[in-house]
Amino acid sequence: MHSNDARILRGAAIPTGLVGLVAIIVGLLFAGGKGALGSALGTVVVLAFFTLGVVVVSYVTKISEQMVLMAGLLSFLVKFVVVLGLVVAFKGVTIWDSRAFGWTVIALTIVWLAAETNATLNAKTPYVNSAPRAQEQDKQGA
Repeated sequence: MHSNDARILRGAAIPTGLVGLVAIIVGLLFAGGKGALGSALGTVVVLAFFTLGVVVVSYVTKISEQMVLMAGLLSFLVKFVVVLGLVVAFKGVTIWDSRAFGWTVIALTIVWLAAETNATLNAKTPYVNSAPRAQEQDKQGA
């Protein structure tokens, strides 16, 4: 993983994890143990899915920069289908509070996206690759 990708991942995961802890406390206060469990599961789902997306895109960047958009869209599609499958599979489960789970997932998704956007804007990632051009000039000048 590139250092900029790791910095962006940390910049998104840390605030999301902290807000997830707050969500667990809020779930505990409003819905008891089931609310805390639902919020904890929501936190784990968001952190796992979004972290996986960043790791996949970072890995694909090493292979082919032209495939980054496709990898991002494909990872989004896979996450969407898996979350939909989880919702359907756990529809009647009463071990945790589904409202706490749902609100936690929504809130943490918003926090992750905002934090990742902020980390990306502040990463100072070079978007021009000047190394090949300098090598071409050296060859022409020699």
